[in-house]
Amino acid sequence: MLLFFRFAILLATLLATHAAVALDAQRVADGVYYFEGVAGQASHANRGFTSNAGFVVTNDGVLVFDALGTPELAREMLAAIAAITHQPVRRVIVSHYHADHMYGLQVFKDAGAVIWAQQGGQAYIDSDLGRERLQQRRVTLTPWVDASTRLVPADRWIEFDDSGVIEFCFGGQNFRLIQAAPAHTPEDMMLFVEASKVLFAGDVFFSGRLPFVVDGNTRGWLAAIERIKAGWPDLPVLAGNVVTADGVEALSKAGADAVKVGVGAGSICTTRV
Repeated sequence: MLLFFRFAILLATLLATHAAVALDAQRVADGVYYFEGVAGQASHANRGFTSNAGFVVTNDGVLVFDALGTPELAREMLAAIAAITHQPVRRVIVSHYHADHMYGLQVFKDAGAVIWAQQGGQAYIDSDLGRERLQQRRVTLTPWVDASTRLVPADRWIEFDDSGVIEFCFGGQNFRLIQAAPAHTPEDMMLFVEASKVLFAGDVFFSGRLPFVVDGNTRGWLAAIERIKAGWPDLPVLAGNVVTADGVEALSKAGADAVKVGVGAGSICTTRV
């Protein structure tokens, strides 16, 4: 009897958690939507929904940007997209190969989508780090990440020339892939939607949380902010975290409009520069 009650409590907790972090497609322009994850580390409380993703509806299918952090979240993405359009998802652009952005890829791949990612992500697929992180998430995010969850390589590995930009047309709309690496990772890539002037920046920009820079490059990150500010001078950029005056000055010179000062869970001070 005690075992039954424990199981009932666990089931009720999981159902409540599922409802608390349900995906909601938010419209930002005609045919352009995004899903906003919650701040914090991946956990049972948020089901690993700690990053953003988006999609663009075109005349010839849906273009998705990032696949979120579990196959279950990706299935919910597909359901949310299907509630908006009957067009199938034909292409997925991966901003970078971190767990919270790409564990849902297998769902889109199985649904027939073609996956694009920058060449640097191939090293992660073949690395001990990639395998170890997957094993860790199988423990911390069970049952949403389990033995069936796999690392999915891109169908097309993108290589940029010196311009750092690749233009392409999809479903009658023009898009730009923009090289941002090395910044947050060795393979950061952004997507610009020409018609709506929407930029999907992946993890090049953070707000309300401490950026993860273990495999990043802070000098390259500053350069990425400079490129974005040069291309979109009216785009407000919040950068950080920093704890020194030199850090604030460097981000200011790079083009940041505001700098978040401090590190740690309580560091939410924003200073205009």
